Amino acid sequence: MPTVRQIPLYAFHAAHGARFVDFGGWNMPVQYTSILEEHRAVRAAAGLFDVSHMGEFHVEGSDAALFLDRLVVNAVATAPVGKAVYSPMCNSQGTVVDDLIVYRTGANTFLVCVNASNIEKDYNWFLQQAERWGLQVGIEDHSDAYALLALQGPRAVAILEAIGLSEAAGIRRFWHQQVDYAGEKIRICRTGYTGEDGFELYSSPRAAEALAQQILFEGGTHGLKLCGLGARDSLRLEAGLPLYGHELSDQITPLEASLDWTVKLDKEDFIGKNALAGQKARGIPRRVLHFKLEGRRIAREGTAVLDAAGAVVGQVLSGTLSPMLNCPIGSAIVATEAQAGPLYVDLRGHQLTLQVAKPPLHKI
Repeated sequence: MPTVRQIPLYAFHAAHGARFVDFGGWNMPVQYTSILEEHRAVRAAAGLFDVSHMGEFHVEGSDAALFLDRLVVNAVATAPVGKAVYSPMCNSQGTVVDDLIVYRTGANTFLVCVNASNIEKDYNWFLQQAERWGLQVGIEDHSDAYALLALQGPRAVAILEAIGLSEAAGIRRFWHQQVDYAGEKIRICRTGYTGEDGFELYSSPRAAEALAQQILFEGGTHGLKLCGLGARDSLRLEAGLPLYGHELSDQITPLEASLDWTVKLDKEDFIGKNALAGQKARGIPRRVLHFKLEGRRIAREGTAVLDAAGAVVGQVLSGTLSPMLNCPIGSAIVATEAQAGPLYVDLRGHQLTLQVAKPPLHKI
């Protein structure tokens, strides 16, 4: 039986009352006080998440930019130093191996953040493609060398300024900068997974503990709360952000996931380009949509989506209760032609209408 791994700041979280769950083979904080309180704190003020379970690869070499440009659907080679690029990474069928963020740290050096559950799979995928193409590129898994904290919410800038990281205010959305902190280098990235302004802070595990303590101390006057995976999931679903294994998978293409903006078909080549170009030309047969429901019943993953005639035209991918709307919300993948008409879910004999809405749902 696989051993569940501990994140570097496990003792810190335990001391602050975290409840833990096994997530992707990691013992992760799921909540501290309540998911509702933590969620609302991020929307109103700030929340601090530990996402050190995520994977980090270093990619470098004279062909590093070309390699990553072929590997993912978005444009990496043209990104300047200091830019962060979000992208799905596809197989030759055009479905998704993983979604990741590529940080350009130098002319020929990159930091790539991948999903925790896909670290081994992605690392092998990177190595296989590098060998297949014969490019001059080095790939190393440095996941154990990093801790990753996410400070999210409208008070995030003020909190980082309060702990002496004044550089944060000048970093634009999806840009990053390496700075000095407590005698070490940390990377401040204006990225996140909540639909709010915020930052992700890459550091050594040692620096992360000091960073977390200081953020928690200074953040108290700003309404900051420690937040777990429960709030992270409800926040991302309100914001309409995909989670691998749900809105993205090896059964779903980026076009079907409504991530058309990431798919750069004008690039010279990338894995899955022919399949995605063909799907776009033929017409995308199904699409991910987001919805609200009346009442309190949540449509869970796998629930069938029905049309007016009662025919199954899709299925729910994610579902939860929105702390901001105080109603159930979710995502579903539904046949494109069926999306013009009314859609329903049957929850234990109760037929409910999907109120299709464009995210961010909490700003409707």
